Amino acid sequence: MKAMAQTSLLSLLPARLQFLLPSRYRTYRKPIVPVMRLAGAIGAVTPFRSGLAMSNVASMLDRAFSVPGAKAVAIVVNSPGGSAAQSHLIFKRIRALSEEKKIPVLAFVEDAAASGGYMIACAADEIYADPASIVGSIGVVSASFGFQELINRIGVERRVHTAGENKAMLDPFRPENPEDVARLKSLQRRIHEVFVDLVKTRRGEKLNDSYEDLFSGTFWVGAEALDLGLIDGLGDVRSIIRQRFGEDVQFRMIEPARPPLIARLIGRRAVTGGGLIDPAEVVGALEEKAAWARLGL
Repeated sequence: MKAMAQTSLLSLLPARLQFLLPSRYRTYRKPIVPVMRLAGAIGAVTPFRSGLAMSNVASMLDRAFSVPGAKAVAIVVNSPGGSAAQSHLIFKRIRALSEEKKIPVLAFVEDAAASGGYMIACAADEIYADPASIVGSIGVVSASFGFQELINRIGVERRVHTAGENKAMLDPFRPENPEDVARLKSLQRRIHEVFVDLVKTRRGEKLNDSYEDLFSGTFWVGAEALDLGLIDGLGDVRSIIRQRFGEDVQFRMIEPARPPLIARLIGRRAVTGGGLIDPAEVVGALEEKAAWARLGL
């Protein structure tokens, strides 16, 4: 009885002074919105190469949707795209957690939510962008190099042995085979259909699908994307969340897990010249740069 009376008296404090009380005694609690950033190209992630994949996003999502009393989860997207499979896996995980926890999701575009980045943004119930953001690129692309002339010039003989006639399809050290290209385009069409269906399902009647280039891989700036129904409004995470939940809303930043100490030390030695850099890491960095460059960024 004494504890109940004490709680009752403490609860009479004005809301503006209840921050002085232990949280268990407060009758007024500020709204909380977890915020997580999904930034970088989507696909293979290594200890030395940041990016987005289920392997480094799943735990962040679980933590964001487990914040007690969360009014919504805000996802800040900044990605030129990448792996279709990883994009789709992240999309599905966001939707599953949102439905399971019954917490709405708001997405905010920084520089770009293009291709797979836009697929991830579509997991949100509402999408916002800056007027200068790049949005869209609803398409599928595959890019590689052809080195057959180079190896001939330097006197290198290519030896490939396979079990299965299509196992070495699109080998960059051999001349391009039209049958391989046709097969690749068939795969791309199917992935594109999945992407288009996903956007239509998530955006619904908001889409201005009378625009013939909507699913052509074209991208737009924020104001154009709003006219096309690809986003719901213009604004940044802080202003929109404060408009929605009040000036006293608390932002809970969900940070990615840090790589193991040994990986950070090795990576630092490589960057500073104290160790060898894996050529695959260099190629990966160039591929990511090329993905941003396609957007003019």
